[in-house]
Amino acid sequence: MSDKTERSKRNVPVPLQKLLAIDKAVTHQFCCTVERTLPGLQYRKHYKLLEYSCHALPWFFCSIAALWLLWNEELFQTQVNLLFGLTLDCILIALTKAAVRRRRPFNNDDDMLLTVGADAYSFPSGHVSRAIMVLYFTSQIIKSNFFLCLFLAIWAFSVSVSRILLKRHHLLDVAGGVVFGFVEGWLISHLWLSKATALWLVQYLSDEALNLEGLQDDVDPID
Repeated sequence: MSDKTERSKRNVPVPLQKLLAIDKAVTHQFCCTVERTLPGLQYRKHYKLLEYSCHALPWFFCSIAALWLLWNEELFQTQVNLLFGLTLDCILIALTKAAVRRRRPFNNDDDMLLTVGADAYSFPSGHVSRAIMVLYFTSQIIKSNFFLCLFLAIWAFSVSVSRILLKRHHLLDVAGGVVFGFVEGWLISHLWLSKATALWLVQYLSDEALNLEGLQDDVDPID
């Protein structure tokens, strides 16, 4: 099915069609400009490493592994809320992609690791939303040290640019991912799970006996 037929079938408004056309043209020009200095084929392996670093599965796996390996009741609240944030990100991005159904750039190589369902679509960028959400979580919610936040800020920026240079997304897809990431961070700060809730969830899922006595259902960070 051609792009024109698909747009007609979905009744995309003319102003939106024009905006998407401009987005494609500007994205192409951006890639061409950058690749004069950073040849795409030469730096593709670096962009792929950034892609792997922000894939959902490694983040879930490492977060769960850290919970079991560290097994520190003082860390459970932060770890459970991070898992909540990662889950929220996956749900919101999948639903939005399925609703919008914007195709990835025509010159994208279909070699992304472990993609399913809505991953075939482009708007918004899930890698970017996840990177921004993690940055927001670290810098604005748990208020980690400056150097970690600076590292994550550079990482999130690099992930965002690499999504365009890999031809995975257009500029508007990345901008949408940034907005989603900040919104998700804001939601997490307002839906923050208390320490008692986090300990209960860990105990329920692990069958390990934890000390829940005397814990108040306090909700800490709301910025």
